[in-house]
Amino acid sequence: MLEAFLTSTLLVAIAETGDKTQLLSFVLAAKLRRFWPIVLGIFVATIANHAFAASVGAWLATLVSPTALRWGIGIAFVAFGVWALKPDTLDGEPDVKPAGAFVTTLVAFFVAEMGDKTQLATIALAARHASLVAVVVGTTLGMMIANVPAVWLGEVLAHRINMKVVRWIAAGLFVALGVLTILLPGDLLSR
Repeated sequence: MLEAFLTSTLLVAIAETGDKTQLLSFVLAAKLRRFWPIVLGIFVATIANHAFAASVGAWLATLVSPTALRWGIGIAFVAFGVWALKPDTLDGEPDVKPAGAFVTTLVAFFVAEMGDKTQLATIALAARHASLVAVVVGTTLGMMIANVPAVWLGEVLAHRINMKVVRWIAAGLFVALGVLTILLPGDLLSR
């Protein structure tokens, strides 16, 4: 359980740096200038999105043999590593409605996270690890570790982090986890 939590937290925190949802955090902070409602919106959207994703991952783990699951997840993590090398962009700015900072952030974050590499990684992590709760809490914490400073410090922080180095670290972690998943089944055997 601790391994699932720590792996999920570290992987998402690093992979989220420079991700489109972190870019969204910068934009929302600049436009809405309401720290706590934005942070709470990110948190609630992430919990909802990652709980759904982890449930899908746990369900998928019941459909295939442990060997096929191990290879599928391992290959997926390697693919996420390659994907992490591509810089994300934000497709336009979020449409800020008079719904307020919390609701705007909640909806924008939930939608932006759909099909994102961190959501797909959550599916794979939940399929790999037997503890659904540890994965959801870990991926949510990782998301908050990456996005709360983005909301707090905004663009100042973005220009001080070498995003290319972060992308390479994230890619390396994903590839290493993919290789380890294939070679060392870990929690896969405990299902």
